[in-house]
Amino acid sequence: MDVVPLGPGFAAELRGVTLSDIASNDEAYAAARAAFEQHSVLVFRDQDVTDDIQLGFSRRFGPPEVTKVGTIGTGSHFVILSTIGPDGKVVPPDHRLSLRSKANQLWHTDSSFKRVPALTSILSARIIPAHGGETEYVSTRLAFERLDAPMRERLEKSFAWHDYAHSRSQITPDLASPEERAALPPQCWRMVWKNPVNGRGAVYLASHAYAVEGMEPVAGKQLIEQLMAAATAPGTSYMHQWRKGDVVMWDNRATMHRGRPWPAHEARLMVRTTISATEADGVATMRSPSSQAAE
Repeated sequence: MDVVPLGPGFAAELRGVTLSDIASNDEAYAAARAAFEQHSVLVFRDQDVTDDIQLGFSRRFGPPEVTKVGTIGTGSHFVILSTIGPDGKVVPPDHRLSLRSKANQLWHTDSSFKRVPALTSILSARIIPAHGGETEYVSTRLAFERLDAPMRERLEKSFAWHDYAHSRSQITPDLASPEERAALPPQCWRMVWKNPVNGRGAVYLASHAYAVEGMEPVAGKQLIEQLMAAATAPGTSYMHQWRKGDVVMWDNRATMHRGRPWPAHEARLMVRTTISATEADGVATMRSPSSQAAE
């Protein structure tokens, strides 16, 4: 297996290995896991991807999430990211599927709004547009290391509130349904996730973050915006240009990502599996002492 660096200090392509190899071979998994901990974003090209192969690969890294309410794939282990309607045609720009795609174009980390946050997401390209539709990544680990020491120390002791409805309301006020709001109450997480394997910290934020515990709302919002801007500064990202057969996985503890636009009339179909973080991944250190939901 060859590890080929791709991005500015993070992201790498793994060559000479398949998803099935990693799923079935302990040595291949150990090498891939080591690369994941180091590089945060891993790219696999020219994969023969089926749902079964993707899920088998995903399970190697931990317990797969069950897809939330209000999403295509609800109740399964798959999130279907599509702009193709039931009639097989591409939906119009004002359709709910298109609006959800726009919400995914905000910088975020997956599942920070859930009771159990995510370790990794695995995304496979099934149908891709001829132009656009890339996925862009930044390293929040490198962003944390660029901060001055007083700010790093402050963030290690700080907690932020995350809410699915908050990020969706940035697109349109009712994009998060009442059912989704009820199922996904706000969650509070430490603002730095320290990797238990290498000890490196990463800013833990997303478009879902809306408040900082113990700070006035305006000041907390300003701090979140300041950190988001620093983490996504020009020249810090890796832009993945999708090809059919690509699979990309990323560390939700140490990255943010966003989808990029594509022509509205072109179809796009991606399939995502998401693996929940466990105690071994450092999730216990992330929980806030407060168990009360933010008002």
